[in-house]
Amino acid sequence: MKVFFVNTTKMWGGGEKWHLEIACAIRDKKFEVAIMALHGSDIFKRCDSSGIRKIPISVSNLSFLNPFRIRSLIRLLKKENPDVLILNYSSDIKTVGVAAKYAGIRNIVYRRGSAIPIRNTLMNRFLYKNVITCIIANSKETRRTILQNNKNLFPFDKINVIYNGIDLKQFDMMPGVELYKRKENEVIIGNVGRLVFQKGQKYLIEMAVILQKKNIDFKILIAGEGPLESSLKQMAIEAGIENRMIFLGFTNNIRAFMENIDIFVLTSLWEGFGYVLVEAMACKKPVVAFNVSSNPEIIAHDKTGFLIDNQDITAFTQKVESLTIDPILRESFGQAGRRRVEAIFDMTRTVNNVEQFLKSF
Repeated sequence: MKVFFVNTTKMWGGGEKWHLEIACAIRDKKFEVAIMALHGSDIFKRCDSSGIRKIPISVSNLSFLNPFRIRSLIRLLKKENPDVLILNYSSDIKTVGVAAKYAGIRNIVYRRGSAIPIRNTLMNRFLYKNVITCIIANSKETRRTILQNNKNLFPFDKINVIYNGIDLKQFDMMPGVELYKRKENEVIIGNVGRLVFQKGQKYLIEMAVILQKKNIDFKILIAGEGPLESSLKQMAIEAGIENRMIFLGFTNNIRAFMENIDIFVLTSLWEGFGYVLVEAMACKKPVVAFNVSSNPEIIAHDKTGFLIDNQDITAFTQKVESLTIDPILRESFGQAGRRRVEAIFDMTRTVNNVEQFLKSF
């Protein structure tokens, strides 16, 4: 079976990680795979080191208005004739998906990774009725939001939930690196994510103010880059807790980051699938997050961590405080988190689910 993945974003993120990892995994199961991506994009570059065939395409959000672009994609897809096309973004659907439909590709799959309701527009109603044949959702919450604004947008039974997975063998072999030298009895709190509004890192500053007033010895490590970096740093200075916050920038070695912390916190206002929660739990770290999106599908409340009402930073801080003063509880939650990852979020399970999904066509 020939399976093509379509991903037309320039930057690297969760969707790109999923496409490349799954492409590699099913290739090893004798599927013929290729990734259609923008020339020079992060995923396009990473195909070389992964040994994945790459096909350069030029697609933007408005490319669906360009008949010449559509025709060239139709010719390409007719020539390649993949059995299954797996799309990643709305621009992929509008341009590559439509071209695939005209090229006679029978199985056009949209992999939805964001738990944001789909707008009930005329174009979306057309695309979901006439172009997309199946959907992969990365969580039950993502599946729910697909139909939130229009329950008739797409058949519910054709939306398949396949959780993101983590390759525990590979993950466990990642080298350890000291990213921060702990001082005496400091408790290290960690957060990973782009520095954007969605990730809610401003709540980390509010939490730090409260913890500092309680004379708790702590540091907060933040891994990530984004447009809010300078404003977050300025907020920390104005709040008088800049010495508590360490901005590490982007890190490739997420396991090393998790090994440097004691507690992982996620302040996102919404997520498609909180992959970093799984990575933290794989490193036996207790987790605290808002009770939003797919977080309750990942965290077992009071067993692997805590789920807090959305934006209730007072309650959030109280739970983090309880973990800072109780190393036995941290150890208990961490061990339970690792067992949960092994049982539910191991990459082997994810790949098997994808394989069975593809073989259903």
